[in-house]
Amino acid sequence: MMDATRPELFTALFRNPVFLSAAMSLFMAQFAKAVISLLRNRAGSMAEVFATLMWRTGGMPSSHSALAISIATAAAFSSGPGSDLFALSIFFALVVIRDALGVRRAAGVQAHALNALGTRVSKRLRIAFKPVKEIHGHTVPQVIVGSLMGFFIALAVCTL
Repeated sequence: MMDATRPELFTALFRNPVFLSAAMSLFMAQFAKAVISLLRNRAGSMAEVFATLMWRTGGMPSSHSALAISIATAAAFSSGPGSDLFALSIFFALVVIRDALGVRRAAGVQAHALNALGTRVSKRLRIAFKPVKEIHGHTVPQVIVGSLMGFFIALAVCTL
């Protein structure tokens, strides 16, 4: 494949079911998150919707889970459940989901505690305090919905 021209490489990439599943799952989960955010915060600006669509983390659904599960599902379809690619991708998905539920969630809980402390100290000492982002990780329902999105998007990409 090293002999291929650059356009052929890009064509091959954009026809790859693992790549397509991953890209579509990530985009669709972020799009759903932006729509949900817009519906919840009716006064949200287009800049906020765009920021959610492009890079905000946390919230419903988990785009991390959608991405990881779509990669594993597409790898199973394209390379087979006995392939090295599937084995790698399923363990990658487990690490990503564990991180979304555990480590990143714990960081959000710690951020909440720091913000509460910072607010109290700020009021008492009359100094400026800028809160840190609290929503880092995901809840179990957010991970389940993201995982289901990733699975069904990969299923559609690989079978249609």
